[in-house]
Amino acid sequence: MTTPQNPIERSEVTFRFLAEPAAVNFGGKVHGGSLMKWIDEVAYACAATWSGRYCVTVSVGNIRFRRPILVGNLVELRARIVATGRTSMHIHVSVHAGDPKWGELRQTTDCLMVFVAVDESNHPVGVPSFEPKTDEQKALAKYAMDVKAALDAIVELKPENVAS
Repeated sequence: MTTPQNPIERSEVTFRFLAEPAAVNFGGKVHGGSLMKWIDEVAYACAATWSGRYCVTVSVGNIRFRRPILVGNLVELRARIVATGRTSMHIHVSVHAGDPKWGELRQTTDCLMVFVAVDESNHPVGVPSFEPKTDEQKALAKYAMDVKAALDAIVELKPENVAS
């Protein structure tokens, strides 16, 4: 397998697989926790591919479960860099699923995640800058910065006596 060298190609990772019975709850739908694990994995792959470094999850924001994923569904997770800071990468993850026989996948979930690239001593290190070029990329970059600002404001509301 060859690794794409073009920065645009390195800004996106897609995973596809069938939802297996081990990931399903008693209601026959994929556990939210299983889905969140898959989201973290595809976002990590995107962050590590972009930065060329080991990366750690800093935050998961605005996750929305729109519809269930059923056992046997084809699941597609798409992670893409939408903004970068000095050491951080904002990644939008969208999840689509559906019966593979139908040939149509519908969006089930999406969220924003932030990862930081770290060195061997777990100290943050710089990452390549991402410059959005398309209208969609620019809209996602703005969305990521708006969510970041909202999350920062929420953190300020947290009472001091609550465990940090």
